[in-house]
Amino acid sequence: MSGRYFDQWSVGDIVRHPITRTVTETDNLLITTLTHNPQPLHLDHEVAAKTEFGKPLVNSCFTFSLAVGISVGETTLGTLVANLGYDELKFPRPVFVGDTLQIESECLAVRESKSRPDAGIVTWEHRAFNQRDELVLSFKRSALLRKS
Repeated sequence: MSGRYFDQWSVGDIVRHPITRTVTETDNLLITTLTHNPQPLHLDHEVAAKTEFGKPLVNSCFTFSLAVGISVGETTLGTLVANLGYDELKFPRPVFVGDTLQIESECLAVRESKSRPDAGIVTWEHRAFNQRDELVLSFKRSALLRKS
């Protein structure tokens, strides 16, 4: 697997990333404790059982990070100069332990860099879907990529 260079992207390109991932309780526990997030909705089964969800929610920071990580192989691996920003982060449905996530990336924009003639800026919308093909995450990412 390797990422694409700037000049290999076109608006409308969609990549369904081949790696899928089933979320584990360890994933949720580690990201929550590593980030010092004391939210009982992620950690306490008794508290979570009394919510509308009935069980702990997976920390959204994990879902976001997993989507970025899975997308790298076919988008920016070996071609990235720098990530420039993440925008419009949305979580339309919760993620639970045991959900299997599939990520897709759609190229929304490509433009030449004004300051770097050897690179350009690509913007994607990354989307995560659970095993029922329900959208659980979407966000935009812009990156500065090398030209081939």
